[in-house]
Amino acid sequence: MTVKWQVTAEDEKYLKEFLKQKGVSRRIIGRTKFHGGTFLVNGQEERVRKELKVGDWVELNLPIEEPNPNLITTHKPLDILYEDDHYLIINKPVGLISVPSPAHRGDTVASRVKGYYLEQDYRHKVVHIVTRLDRYTSGVMLIAKNTLAHSLMGNLLSHQKLEKHYEALVQGHLRQKEGLIDAPIARSPESIIERMVAPEGKPSITQYEVIKYLEKDISHVRLSLHTGRTHQIRVHMSHIGHPLVGDDLYGGSKKLLDRQALHCSSYRFEHPLTGQFVEVQASLPEDMQKLVEEQAK
Repeated sequence: MTVKWQVTAEDEKYLKEFLKQKGVSRRIIGRTKFHGGTFLVNGQEERVRKELKVGDWVELNLPIEEPNPNLITTHKPLDILYEDDHYLIINKPVGLISVPSPAHRGDTVASRVKGYYLEQDYRHKVVHIVTRLDRYTSGVMLIAKNTLAHSLMGNLLSHQKLEKHYEALVQGHLRQKEGLIDAPIARSPESIIERMVAPEGKPSITQYEVIKYLEKDISHVRLSLHTGRTHQIRVHMSHIGHPLVGDDLYGGSKKLLDRQALHCSSYRFEHPLTGQFVEVQASLPEDMQKLVEEQAK
């Protein structure tokens, strides 16, 4: 993968400092230097101590990333919402695990992406999962196609510059049509899976807005995260007395749906390598859409 920049007046400095300014980490610089990548200035290979001038063209050629032999390969379909040289964004179906674990090494998003990369014969074949979803949560997931793209998107996430929106069906009609839930979340001492609101937990903020009140005492809500804790939406909605439909781990009923009614519906971000805004949307999965239509007032 090749990335190019042109040097401006404020960029006049040594190549190493220029690359760091562009978000290229010390680790990526070292890997490029010692594992087959190159640094070019105006088409000529240079060392990182090269002094840059206004108008110079800097080219970073990342070393090839070979596929992980420990990750199995599956050739199953991906619902691709967006793809460019740096990122792949998909709509994850209900029931598909994001990444393998000791208990599940079979079909996952990661194994399907690996299969897709091999089919397309991409230069870089390492699967960089940037965002994950629970097995029974559907919707938008983002995968980086090289280590630099992964690192840069990680910076966006840490600075809350990746806008993610979710839709959920929750039990009960919320009194306020919109609100902010600010409640710290910690791991439950009685479970390795379950989380809970606790004073000693990490700061956690969820914003919600009611889309529509439905029959059977259900609310269709849109949510956005100001932090990214495990099970954050599920924990917060349960905490305020409105657990997700189907989410029996946090007090929801499975009478209408046999899994938590949660879907990641959209992403919006400024592309860290092109500067263009990217926005993708994923429609509600069939089971949630059917329930919305059946319970519409």
